[in-house]
Amino acid sequence: MWRILTLSFISLCLSIVAFGQEVVFPEVILKGVPTEVPVIGGDEIEFVELNGETLPVRQVGDQAFIKITLEDQNIQFSDASISYNEPVVIPGWLSILPPLIAIGLALIFKEVISALFIGIFVGAATYGFYTGGMTGIFTAFFTVLDHYILNALMDKGHVSVILFSILIGAIVAIISKNGGMQGVVNHVVKYATTRRSGMLTTYFLGLAIFFDDYANSLVVGNTMRPITDKLKISREKLAYIVDSTAAPVVAIAFITTWIGAELTYISEGIDKIETVHNVEISMSAYGVFLNSLPFSFYSFFTLIFMFIILYKQRDYGPMYKAELDALKGKPLEEGVTNRVLEDFNPSSGIKVRAFNAIIPILIIIVGTIASLFITGLSATKEELILNGVDVSNGTWAAIGAGDISSPGVMRKLGVLIGNADSYLALLWASLVGLFVAILLTVSQRLLTLKETMDALIVGINTMMPAMTILILAWALADVTNTLSTAEYLGSFFTNNFEMVWIIPAITFILSAIIAFSTGSSWSTMAIVYPLIIPLSFSVALNDPNYSEMAIMYNSIASVLAGAVLGDHCSPISDTTILSSLATSCNHISHVNTQAPYAITVAGVSLFIGVIPTALGFPNYLSFIIGAIVIYLIIRYFGKKMPILYTKEVKK
Repeated sequence: MWRILTLSFISLCLSIVAFGQEVVFPEVILKGVPTEVPVIGGDEIEFVELNGETLPVRQVGDQAFIKITLEDQNIQFSDASISYNEPVVIPGWLSILPPLIAIGLALIFKEVISALFIGIFVGAATYGFYTGGMTGIFTAFFTVLDHYILNALMDKGHVSVILFSILIGAIVAIISKNGGMQGVVNHVVKYATTRRSGMLTTYFLGLAIFFDDYANSLVVGNTMRPITDKLKISREKLAYIVDSTAAPVVAIAFITTWIGAELTYISEGIDKIETVHNVEISMSAYGVFLNSLPFSFYSFFTLIFMFIILYKQRDYGPMYKAELDALKGKPLEEGVTNRVLEDFNPSSGIKVRAFNAIIPILIIIVGTIASLFITGLSATKEELILNGVDVSNGTWAAIGAGDISSPGVMRKLGVLIGNADSYLALLWASLVGLFVAILLTVSQRLLTLKETMDALIVGINTMMPAMTILILAWALADVTNTLSTAEYLGSFFTNNFEMVWIIPAITFILSAIIAFSTGSSWSTMAIVYPLIIPLSFSVALNDPNYSEMAIMYNSIASVLAGAVLGDHCSPISDTTILSSLATSCNHISHVNTQAPYAITVAGVSLFIGVIPTALGFPNYLSFIIGAIVIYLIIRYFGKKMPILYTKEVKK
């Protein structure tokens, strides 16, 4: 008897090992929201029965997925061999409370750190209550620190940004103390003799650093702040220029640190389309990206809007008041900033030389580009070898091997930069820049080694408040990820749309909402791209009045555009925080003054660009009409500064 039972048990175990599947649920599943989950070993089955419902298994390459909808914690698979983890089921609306509370409190009380902490606590308490009841709410207070904030600090990418930021802060402090920054100011002021030329100089410098939004914000903001202060340009205007020449430029440039993620999502979307519809899209992911650029209205219109508003010297809304206060010489809101500026003044009795600042800054810019190329070349070579491509004639020559058409230089560069380690590139370049700044300072005896190190510490200290905000913002993003906030917002895409032309518009709006709520363009791309690429193609394919490729291009561009818009309006966005940091601008003031401009451009982009072109209106006409409308808005709604004050800052 025991022998029979033993043999039966062994047989059952072997059958589970051989034929069993494992369903991997996320930590949290939203009640009533369809959620796609992976099935390990699901490539051997066609369907799964869950709670009496037959769910088809979707195959993507060597991976299998099922889409489930749960109303409670009850999970019963008809096949006993299927193993699974127990998820937490919560109402979907609870998932958006943490970011909404954090954003609301930050805007109401004009204080970000406590708002972010409370938002994280609300999310942790929500999760804790559904897993441990009232005890979970109590322990959530400690979870904020020992889980979410700690996780934010343990992420390699996050630590890289922190290190890069403090290295930039240290470089700026040293080149300010050794007189290098003052030397740059003295030279630039010869050309930036008015507020207009000072703003436009900042604008074009922002366009020049097109390859990375973090580098753009930190380098341009720190470099131009002394000059714009002297010209009585408000910190809010400087932060706006820096922030709005960062992500919009990176989103549309051919060679950027974003391109790798973008091409990955586009490629996966194309694969899904080809699998589901049994069609072949004879175009690479890079080609699809290039074809989507003519639909990137928000990014292009932002740059056009900014140039006109700077050239015409007109402002409206909160920005007008900020500019007027700066012209009147109103003291900065933050006393700490005033004290820090004193620490950044050049040491007395030293000869100011511009090259002491120019050389380290150029090293950061050129070094970042070179490092991107080096790391990209190494990663691309490994990828080609893994794919069985012959690299004996060099990695550059092997890129695109086997393609019907020979890839161009820009596409090859796109592949390299896309495979590059942007964090490593930024760290290498900033470390070398700091070393050169120290070497230049000590070798010319401008400062002693001790004085140089003291300046370095001052620079690091100036970054601490903004780094605190950034870490809390990352922790809040972790909370929203745990609670599936983006999935809840993305669930609005599950309906079948009858009006094909409205898909890009809905994509634009929903991407903006997700980016605003999570504070991250990257999380927005990660959620929306896999949803919208196959959806836009599928819906347009069934309607002979629309081109499925054109609708897909428009939708792809709208994801990026909405992500950048949400970033520009969100007080918990990392790039917005970095722009405030680099320009020493009050963070909430930056958000309040930038948001009206971003919303204006968003309206023009949506109603003159996204919707008309989805209906078949020519792109170039949308750009022309949009530019004219932007000019008219600035002309009739913008107000010039009183001449009494503007005369005072002309040289």
